[in-house]
Amino acid sequence: MKKLEIWNPFRELEEVQNQLSFFFRWPELERFPRRLFGKGGIALPEWSPRVDISEDDKEYLVKADLPGMKKEDVKVTVEHDVLSISGERKSEKEEKKKKFHRIERSYGTFLRTFTLPDDAGATKIAAEFKDGVLKVHAPKTASAKPKPVEVKVQ
Repeated sequence: MKKLEIWNPFRELEEVQNQLSFFFRWPELERFPRRLFGKGGIALPEWSPRVDISEDDKEYLVKADLPGMKKEDVKVTVEHDVLSISGERKSEKEEKKKKFHRIERSYGTFLRTFTLPDDAGATKIAAEFKDGVLKVHAPKTASAKPKPVEVKVQ
C-alpha cells in the first residue's frame, strides 16, 4: 500500500524563510527566490495550507484549511494516483495611509500533493468547500489482493 502524504523536504526551509521575512519585514526577504538550482529547478509554492488526513472503513478524507478563499480559487485534480490541491489566495490591497504592525497571513499560490493508496477510488473522488475548509472524499474500493507466486529455485 502506498503512503498517503509525500514529505516535502523544503517545507522547513520555507517556514524559516517566512519567519525571517515577517520578523524583518524587508521587501528583499519577502520575495525570497522561489526557484532553486537555477533555471528549470524546483519551484516552491508561496505558502502551504494545513491539511488533516483521516480514513474510516468507507473512505479517505482530506481536509484543507483555506480561510478567506472562495471555491473558484481552488483546484483539485487527480492524475496517476496523485491528488493535487492548488490555488491562490490574493492579498488585500494596501491602503497608503494605513500603518501595518504585523502581517502574518500568507498570500500567493500554493500546491499540496498526496499519493493516493491503492484502494482509493481515484475516479470517484468528490470535493466540497464550505466555511474556508476544503473536504476531499476518496471512497475506498474493493481491490484485488495480490496472490503470492511460488518461484522454484533451480
